[in-house]
Amino acid sequence: METHEKGFFTEENSVEVVTGRNKNAKDKRLKAVMEVITRKLHEAVKEIEPTQDEWFEAIVFLTKTGQLSTEWRQEFILLSDILGVSMLVDAINNRKPSGASESTVLGPFHVADAPKLPMGANICLDHKGEDMFVHGRILDTEGRPIANAVLDVWQANEEGFYDVQQKGIQPDFNLRGVFRTGADGKYWIRAVKPKSYSIPDDGTVGKLLNALGRHPCRPAHLHYILKADGFETLTTHIFDPDDFYINSDAVFGVKESLLAAFKRIDDPARAKTYEFDNPFWDVEHDFVLARRPAPQV
Repeated sequence: METHEKGFFTEENSVEVVTGRNKNAKDKRLKAVMEVITRKLHEAVKEIEPTQDEWFEAIVFLTKTGQLSTEWRQEFILLSDILGVSMLVDAINNRKPSGASESTVLGPFHVADAPKLPMGANICLDHKGEDMFVHGRILDTEGRPIANAVLDVWQANEEGFYDVQQKGIQPDFNLRGVFRTGADGKYWIRAVKPKSYSIPDDGTVGKLLNALGRHPCRPAHLHYILKADGFETLTTHIFDPDDFYINSDAVFGVKESLLAAFKRIDDPARAKTYEFDNPFWDVEHDFVLARRPAPQV
């Protein structure tokens, strides 16, 4: 028996005994991670002092969460989201220089092969909802336009559903599109005004939210992934600041810098140029990309 395998488990030395068994871990990063997780988990258990029935209930909750997870539904990601862990991991991995646009969570409904569309195209294929014109610029942190920047845009419909949630109801690739800026870095897209919606709340995560007295709703938003040569990829949203849930997003995705002005425009002549009914919504928002650090030599 090796030295690190000795030692009898007690309440007082639990962390040292458990982490000591990992001395010969093949992966140093895994060893370090498990030491932190073990220490924090044991600290929580010692502070909470759960009964054995309570701990078993927690095990059942995690088991059911795993059983609900499929190719199309990831209940553990949802759990990570509502605990704020997804946003914390995103923040740690996307620290930006001053002036650069902030990131937020990707969300579960991105589609990798959305159609490439000409600038100005209308991504609403079923013509349902309140017309909206979204426009702005893609800039670097010096305020210079970024040419050939790629914008991958998607959103929920007026009922709060994405096309992949309503196969056979919404057209495929409804409210999705990929656009590329010209030399001036400008973008302009026709869409519909998004609405707030509920995350899936019929599983373990929904029951937990209900028990905590929390709602499962996300405020109205549009999704973006922005890419350009020489720049860090940005995954983000823009939000309607007047949405009822803007201060209580179930997954903590709202940041103040991502609030955009949603203006209702009553201008028949301008609406006609966009092939919209009057009135319509106008949203202007610029994105600022951070330059990719030079490779280490």
